[in-house]
Amino acid sequence: MIFKKLKKSFQILAFLIISIPTIAYAYSDYIIAGGENIGIEIKTNGIMIVGTYQTSKANNSSIQIGDKIITANSYNIESINDFTNVVNSGKCETLNVTYERNNKLYNTILDLALDDNGNCKTGLYVKDKITGIGTLTFIDPNTKIFGALGHEILEKTTGKIVETKHGTIFNSEVIGIEKSRNGQPGEKNARYYSNQVNGIIYENTQQGIFGNYSNDFSKEKLYKVAKKTDIKKGEAKIRTVLNGTEVKEYSIMITKLVSNQDTKNINFDIVDKNLLENTGGIVQGMSGSPIIQGDYIIGAVTHVVVENPTKGYGIFITNMLEQAEN
Repeated sequence: MIFKKLKKSFQILAFLIISIPTIAYAYSDYIIAGGENIGIEIKTNGIMIVGTYQTSKANNSSIQIGDKIITANSYNIESINDFTNVVNSGKCETLNVTYERNNKLYNTILDLALDDNGNCKTGLYVKDKITGIGTLTFIDPNTKIFGALGHEILEKTTGKIVETKHGTIFNSEVIGIEKSRNGQPGEKNARYYSNQVNGIIYENTQQGIFGNYSNDFSKEKLYKVAKKTDIKKGEAKIRTVLNGTEVKEYSIMITKLVSNQDTKNINFDIVDKNLLENTGGIVQGMSGSPIIQGDYIIGAVTHVVVENPTKGYGIFITNMLEQAEN
């Protein structure tokens, strides 16, 4: 299931007083807890190579799976359609490509070949967007910043984080559940409504996806943002959707708290009999489900323990909110 550096401190010697700079965060003390199932689409920066296939020509280019094509024959490439147009505009012999790997740009020549139907082939499988589902974690009612997932979106084939140019979250409803079992996490099956956009994604990070919420929302029920010291081991609840669009709360037991890392801060067990009966534990698509303890929002579900899906991990809500402000 699917970065923060402190500014360097300094000293000013004046009247023997040491001045230490601090970072002030502007997120609200009370925020809206989500739990809604959301569809997610993010468009990559360039197009990503996710596989290769054999053509009638041996291809000696240096391009690899995970690289991103930025230009082809000096044309900027922002989508598969851009790339296809350039490939089909010439004699189907070679293509001059600029690609990105580990934040560095390289150039290579890609050999093209005609197939039996006269189509020009590159030998590459590519993607220009990633689509999936997750759970909305929070909306800040003052800034309209939203957060979801609690972890990064990775490209499945390459395992690399998707550097997003832009993206959207939109309405989605759960139409079924494939239950988890030991060694094999299940998943939510959902229907997408990509024309019903609720927000614009501007960041895909280790702590989740973040953006601006663009639809109406209710401020009727707000939860206090828990500091790390407010969170206790013991009873808590998660908010998520198992059927349709209805958000319900389910009981968990927090067993361990870990403060010295960015993501897996909360260890918990699912103890809600109804949730266990319907899902077998944590399933894919629950990522981002807010964790509530009393009147506090304390974090979000992020990962499942594959060997025992009744156990999982969550991220502190403050870690998400701090990242959302970057």
